[in-house]
Amino acid sequence: MTAAAAHAWLTQHRDEMIADLAAYVNHESSSDDLAALDECLRWVCDWLDARIGPPVEHERLPRDETGDVVIRRYSGSGAEPILLLAHYDTVWSTGTLAGWPFAVDGDRISGPGVFDMKAGLVQAVWALRALQELGLPRPPVTLLLNGDEETGSLGSSDVIAAEARKSRAALVFEASADGAVKTARKGVGLFTVTVTGEEAHAGLDPTAGASAVVEMAHQVLRCRALTDLDAGTSVNVGVVRGGTRANVTAGSATAELDVRVADAVEASRIDAALASLEPVDPKTRITVSGGWNRPVFERTPEVAALYEVARDCAVPLGLDLRETAVGGASDGNFAQAAGAPVLDGLGAVGAGAHARNEHATVSGLLQRSALTTALLHHFATRSSPADDFSSNRPGISEIDHG
Repeated sequence: MTAAAAHAWLTQHRDEMIADLAAYVNHESSSDDLAALDECLRWVCDWLDARIGPPVEHERLPRDETGDVVIRRYSGSGAEPILLLAHYDTVWSTGTLAGWPFAVDGDRISGPGVFDMKAGLVQAVWALRALQELGLPRPPVTLLLNGDEETGSLGSSDVIAAEARKSRAALVFEASADGAVKTARKGVGLFTVTVTGEEAHAGLDPTAGASAVVEMAHQVLRCRALTDLDAGTSVNVGVVRGGTRANVTAGSATAELDVRVADAVEASRIDAALASLEPVDPKTRITVSGGWNRPVFERTPEVAALYEVARDCAVPLGLDLRETAVGGASDGNFAQAAGAPVLDGLGAVGAGAHARNEHATVSGLLQRSALTTALLHHFATRSSPADDFSSNRPGISEIDHG
């Protein structure tokens, strides 16, 4: 009954948890504001020391173009640590708070970054504190904080993968999907198709030159046709640019693609298709750049077994914990591809990621923190995360949350 005891204790500290979340949200941390990210991270580290004590080891890895990465290691029962992943950057520009301050209205908490994903870190930290205060064993924990998740984790993905390879499991405190945890995520590819044509005066000689824009129109349709929703693959041509003036045959054009795939087979198909694009007009030339930003996060037997552990831990809370697959990617993709069983979506209950209706719930804050407490306690008391749990679960639904 660890979860129930933790929930009762956390309920007594409800106001402190909300105050912590308010303070965190009030430290703005837009992905593109390095000064704000630095100030927010300094506050987070001081807050961690105050709430759960100093770590055994603290490492801050500087990054020139993104927020720094912090790794904090805490001791516990067992050899292999549990990796806790939480990003501190948000999509909200510095100054957003002035017109949209943190607010609590009944069970609803609103403010920029509340749902994605500042509530998640607050929940994780209070779970660790609950274990301390209740005198319960906890496993060794590695807390990894990065400030570039919203822009692709280009400066932190290698660190995440390295820590995942050393960890027994990874828990990701991204927001839930309508309360469900996430046991599968699509891989994400970001590609740019460039067409080079030949400029000419469109009025004096409309047959001269070779229009890159016309050629790009053909290629856009070809790229769009690569979509196979039954296979879990979507190809979105989100941005197209080309030409200089209306009376000039366009000499160049570009298209930016967002590709989502559910497995490695589809990723290979997309790679082959993009590499084989041929121009309709032989006077034009096509090049493709970019690549896979995040690998596929597949629901392996180990992931399924980890979900079973969490589902069992949720029962004393009166919660039938659901699982789902989502189209959005997270840092859990890197951890799972590196070989660690991953449970994602352990963060806030609410909705509105990246939108003005972003919100979390107070009840969810308490419930998910209690669930995390029980889950960490389980790791400290069992030799394997799959000791008493099978992975024979039915298929999971597709909900496209971030």
